Amino acid sequence: MVGGVAAPGKGAVHKGGLKMKKMLCVLAAILMLAMPLFAQATAESAPKKYQTLQMYTALDTEEAQYYLDVFQKTSGIKVEYVRMSSGEVLARMEAEKSNPQASVWFGGSNTDHINAQSKGLLTPYKPNTDFELAPMLHADDYSWNGFYTGAIGFVTNTEFLKKHNLQPPKSWDDLLNPVYKGQIEMAYPYTSGTAYTTWATIIQMKGLEGALDWWEKFDKNVHQYTKSGTACIARAGLGECAVGISFSHDIVAKGVAMGYPLVMSFPEEGTGYEVGAVSMIKGARQVEEAQIFMDWCFTEEAQNLFKKYSRLPVNPKAAVAEGAVKLSDIKLIDYDAVKMGLAKDEYVTAWRDRIGK
Repeated sequence: MVGGVAAPGKGAVHKGGLKMKKMLCVLAAILMLAMPLFAQATAESAPKKYQTLQMYTALDTEEAQYYLDVFQKTSGIKVEYVRMSSGEVLARMEAEKSNPQASVWFGGSNTDHINAQSKGLLTPYKPNTDFELAPMLHADDYSWNGFYTGAIGFVTNTEFLKKHNLQPPKSWDDLLNPVYKGQIEMAYPYTSGTAYTTWATIIQMKGLEGALDWWEKFDKNVHQYTKSGTACIARAGLGECAVGISFSHDIVAKGVAMGYPLVMSFPEEGTGYEVGAVSMIKGARQVEEAQIFMDWCFTEEAQNLFKKYSRLPVNPKAAVAEGAVKLSDIKLIDYDAVKMGLAKDEYVTAWRDRIGK
């Protein structure tokens, strides 16, 4: 006894020690329960790891890079891409059908995407948007989705016009004028979506045989055909040809806005137009990343970027570039993109057989 209180002896348990043990046990239990929650919270707060998105684009390299730089920064998804004209993208996809090497086709006229759809090369996906896509802006099953529009126009060197006392061409038949012999450039209809849209426009106005007859006369004035639908713009600006045929947004952004001596005009009897599309390739390996990218293409952020290249956005909240030509500003033909897309192989073969290019 010590002061009337039993001293802790051998085998005795101190009350303070017992309390401490209980507290430690409770803390250990709490930690065990909390650890999974902490691990989950840590995992959720950590940046998600995405696959690198593999892509084919029909947009010019500089323009595609401009858009993709913003997407990569916004999403954290790395993108690797190969730039080709629309016809080349389609041919590559057909060749790789059994082993696709890309997940997204970014840009290019919807006629080519429609052709790809008919060959079973695309996977339907409806983008998540905060506005309703008009019927003309998507396939019935959303195999392709249109994210910009533009019309076919003429781009002419003003110095050539002045020298020959001419007005800019204002009809398709104006292009048959002998003064333009060896002075017109455009792309091949089988490599370029721009050129195929031009060829499809003439077919729908004149019928296939009438279009072939017209093109034989027109071909006498063609200096050369190129792979890219935009190549003729700078060449006309540099005086290497007098006239080019391309989409209006490309003429403005890559010609007029660059300070070249150029003027844009449209055929009074009507012209064709494109719905520029984005699609997921069938057999895509980066499905989630592809869907995120396609969603982004329709956001206000992405669509506002089109101002730099004068493309017409489809998001109603997006800004339109100054000088951009709206489809409502010009006369359009009743352009049947579905028919032209499904019959592309037939019409391209007819062109090559008659024109011999």
